[in-house]
Amino acid sequence: MEYLCTMEFNTSPKTILIAPLNWGLGHATRCIPIIKALQENNFIPIIASDGIALELLRKEFPYLQTLELPSYQIEYAKDGKNFKWKLLKNCPKMIEAILEEKKMVKKWIQKYAIDGIISDNRLGVFSKKVPSVFITHQLNVMSGNTTWITSRLHQYIIKKYTECWIPDFDGKSNLSGNLGHLKKSELKLNYIGPLSRMQKKETPKQYDLMILLSGPEPQRGLLEEKLKNEVVNYTGKVVFIKGIVEKDQEKEQIDHVTYYNFMNTRQLEQTFNESDVVLCRSGYTTIMDLVQLEKKAFFIPTPRQYEQEYLARVSKSNGWIPYKKQEIFKIENLHRIDLYKGFPKWKNRLDWKKLFLIFEMSIN
Repeated sequence: MEYLCTMEFNTSPKTILIAPLNWGLGHATRCIPIIKALQENNFIPIIASDGIALELLRKEFPYLQTLELPSYQIEYAKDGKNFKWKLLKNCPKMIEAILEEKKMVKKWIQKYAIDGIISDNRLGVFSKKVPSVFITHQLNVMSGNTTWITSRLHQYIIKKYTECWIPDFDGKSNLSGNLGHLKKSELKLNYIGPLSRMQKKETPKQYDLMILLSGPEPQRGLLEEKLKNEVVNYTGKVVFIKGIVEKDQEKEQIDHVTYYNFMNTRQLEQTFNESDVVLCRSGYTTIMDLVQLEKKAFFIPTPRQYEQEYLARVSKSNGWIPYKKQEIFKIENLHRIDLYKGFPKWKNRLDWKKLFLIFEMSIN
């Protein structure tokens, strides 16, 4: 198979299928700046996903065409100790969904004249006929004592793509540590720097604490119930965003706490900037947002989600952000934020036009 690269852009806009995984909201939200950049560079994005990820992107881009992919049916165990077993149990359903989305993508390329693909961790969204990009910060997939095999399998899938974009910095100074960096690799890797839909703004502070929840059920709901009880003992103004994407936004004021079911990007950016500190999961997309906004935070990793636990440990060991396990967290732990320096002030100047040259390739 040969790749012939034509450097001159065609005058007619090219259509790019962009498909984030529906696992929490992180994969969808980090695709928002990519979708906007595609539009700004004369491409036509078509969004494909399922569940709350698709719902969120439909709210962000109501004027763009969206397509529904089959659900991977990823579920978390209520007991964190059963996390790996629950995922293994769901594997047959996941494989079935991946095979189905392969068939759908094949049809869509013809039906919608798709010229390129961007898959954010959707393993079946790929084609040999058009340039296909895979986005991930997990070249190594941490799964406890099975990390070696899950990493090998993931790298085998990535190898099929034209290129892999890693939203991190290359070299020793980086965010993802061993997750996004290999000692040796034959993969076509492109470190594009952190992706965030947020912008830092100088805004008067409205809240002492912002609580931001995300991730699949039931762990999202379990943390919500725990923090509702804990936040009663917090002295200061709190904004509590539950991370439940619904048709209509709901707001509720209970004493010193303002609750929202969800926020769109503009509202969330404003609230981030208006808040002193943030209490949240240690998901990678949230980390990239905190870097962009230069915000101090406290992490509660999802129980037995090895990636989040690893990222929390990296952040703590570097002196950036403290964390506690969900089952032992107390609101008093937030005082430890002052002992940490927050993330370094990295500046990412991404050349979108250069990045999108990949979609000018002819694949034979």
